[in-house]
Parts: sequence; structure tokens; C-alpha cells
Amino acid sequence: MRTIKTDTLEIAYFEHGSPEGWPVVLCHGFPYDIHAYDEVAPRLSEAGARVIVPYLRGFGPTRFLSSSTMRSGQQAALGKDVIGLLDALGIEKAILAGYDWGGLASCVATALWPERVAGLVSYAGYDIIDVERLTHAYEPSLEQAVWYQHLFQHERGRECLSLHRRDLCRILWQQWSPNWAFDDETFQRTAASFDNPDFVEVVIHSYRFDFGKASGDPVLAKLEARLAAKPPITVPAITIDGRQDPLKPGGTADHAPMFQARHAHRVVDCGHNLPWEAPEEFADAVTTVHGWAA
Repeated sequence: MRTIKTDTLEIAYFEHGSPEGWPVVLCHGFPYDIHAYDEVAPRLSEAGARVIVPYLRGFGPTRFLSSSTMRSGQQAALGKDVIGLLDALGIEKAILAGYDWGGLASCVATALWPERVAGLVSYAGYDIIDVERLTHAYEPSLEQAVWYQHLFQHERGRECLSLHRRDLCRILWQQWSPNWAFDDETFQRTAASFDNPDFVEVVIHSYRFDFGKASGDPVLAKLEARLAAKPPITVPAITIDGRQDPLKPGGTADHAPMFQARHAHRVVDCGHNLPWEAPEEFADAVTTVHGWAA
């Protein structure tokens, strides 16, 4: 594990492969961590990649540099963190790939800073949050699947996540990946990342901001305004859906118009936790996008 400082964070990350390889950043989601890519990273390094796998803000050993920095979990913060990581590492352009919060961070960074991104792999299509849309209801089956988001709007949700974070997150793993048989050792290895002192604050702010129930970081207001305009993805991209993912009923193939460069959409037999459930398919998407961008 290594650490490097951006303007707001000391980001902990693992690096695989040759420093001279083609750079790719793999971003994990909530409630997961870098271990989601344990079987993806070796495949990519063998293909010649320099693979960088960071802990997101609020996870694992990643820390805020200042106690006065807002513990924001909003999408602009996540995307800006990715660009800050590239800056700190001296990487001009990289392939970005991720799912859940990591897909969100990758899409945001790509949409706002396309000159820094060689290609994109995004689980769940154009994974940029339409905050205005989230002020309106979805169909009941999807509302049921995102019960945790509703819980987090209340102080009892903050208390539940603080006191019972492992139990809550294990339930989400089970519900989102109904056919993935993970053992306790696998879960506990990742669950240690939830002990980050800012985990609860970052997670709660993320979902309250998305629901329009919490203000964002004023520093990020202009970036959020740009995201609200739904900027297209203008780099080569592959998007992926999991057939058994209850969070994405019907998939995201209809997001295709948001991708203006070379684009392909794939569907994989897995749940929400794509890189862990289907590492070969995830790695293949990254290497394919690299081939397109080369």
C-alpha cells in the first residue's frame, strides 16, 4: 500500500504492474473497497497495465488532510478526487473503470475532464446522478431495493450505520448479489475499511445530497451545476449491466445516446458487485477500451 496527497486527501492506494504500463484507475463502490479488484488487477497488469486501486474518501486508510474540510460524499467530490489522484501521480491521461460509487466517480471525472481520460468502463451506464430526478418517486420495487437510502435520510439511519455498519453492509451485499456466495473472511477483509473515522459522515452526506436533503460543498457548486446539465461522455467507453442486479431493473442500455465516442454495452450474468463476481469480464472490458484508445 502507498499513500499520496491531493489538495484535500491523503489517498491510500495499491499499485500493480509496471510503472511504464498504460495507466488504469479502478474505483470501488459502497459498501465495498479495493479488494473488489483482487482478481481484476492481476489480469490487467499481465496485459501491460499500470493498475492503481485507491480507497475512496471515507474508506480504509484514506484520510482528509484538514479537520475543517467538509466530509462531502457528493458526486463532484468523488470525481474530483480521481483527477486529484492523477495529478498527484503525474499521470496525464488514464483509463477509468468502476462500479457503484466508483462508476459514479469515473463517469463524473470523464464528463468534466475528458482530456484526462483515455477511456471509460462504467457499470450501470451513464452513472451520473440526476439530483432533480431523485426528488420524485420510482416504481415501488425499486424504492424497496433502495431502502437504505431512505433510512439514511433520518438520524436513526446515521445511528444505525454508526452502530451496526457491518450488519447493514452485509445485508446489502446479500441483497444486491443474490447468487454470489461470499464467505465471512471475504466480507470482514473489506469491512475493516468501514472503520474509517469519516465513513459514516461521507456516506450519510452522499445520500442526503442525492435526495436534495443536504447542501453540497460550496467549493463544488460549479461542478455540480455542470453535472446537472448532463454532459455527454466523449471518450471510448464500455458500459455493463448485471442481469441479477436488483438496483438496475431493466438495465441501462437506453443510456447509449449519452456516449458520443465509440461505445459498446454488455450484459453479464452477475449481481451488483461486478468486478468481484465476474472479474474476467470486467478486465476484458478494460483491455478492450485500451485497444480502442491506443
